[in-house]
Amino acid sequence: MRRRGALGQPRAVPPPAAPPVAGVDGCRGGWLVVTAPCHHGPPGPAEVVTDITVVLDRLRRGQLSAVAVDMPVGLVASGRRTCDDEARARLGPRHSTVFPTPPRPLLDAPDHAEAVRRGRALDGRGISIQAFNLLGRMAELDAAVRPDDCDRLVEAHPESGFATMAGAPLASSKRTAAGRAERRALLARHLGAEDALAGPPPPGSGADDVLDAAANAWTARRWLAGTALVLGDGSTDERGLPVRIVI
Repeated sequence: MRRRGALGQPRAVPPPAAPPVAGVDGCRGGWLVVTAPCHHGPPGPAEVVTDITVVLDRLRRGQLSAVAVDMPVGLVASGRRTCDDEARARLGPRHSTVFPTPPRPLLDAPDHAEAVRRGRALDGRGISIQAFNLLGRMAELDAAVRPDDCDRLVEAHPESGFATMAGAPLASSKRTAAGRAERRALLARHLGAEDALAGPPPPGSGADDVLDAAANAWTARRWLAGTALVLGDGSTDERGLPVRIVI
């Protein structure tokens, strides 16, 4: 049996014993990875890998069925990404959790001042220090990902994932105890993750990284099932990577 996915491409429905899905979030030590069964069931223990190629190698070897990563995949040469604007509009009061994605020519800027200069020369915009601090991880992913990965690799946004689980944007920040409790409750309901995420985060990561990666694992499961929502205008970038956010 074949099922149409979120972008209209036919994809095979995975068998019950298919490899797990993974949610990935950048963290201090590299990349925080949470895997979960592709159909239902709680995730396994979180782990930190130092290089994104570890995750991509697992995907390419068939050890993972799908991966959702909280890092831009499709990058524009200048201007704004439609998917970012759509994600911000959906999140309402929590729109600030969607950073405007820097254009690809900024990836190798040696410092914030140079990144601001390049951005203003391209389209009149600068770049925040928060977005600048993501450039290293963005460049690492951009160097590693291939267009043929992108049937099973998607860009996710965990705050949008949590809003989808809840049916509305969350009121509390993940930086607060109340916000973490709210997100753990959503993951327990939608991913069966309460016990699996109860322990301390792996070295090199934080509790919010684990929650975000688990939310991305839920998104990867939705992508695999063909039930995910895709934000964006359907375009691809100059490398052939889809410019989209999947939730």
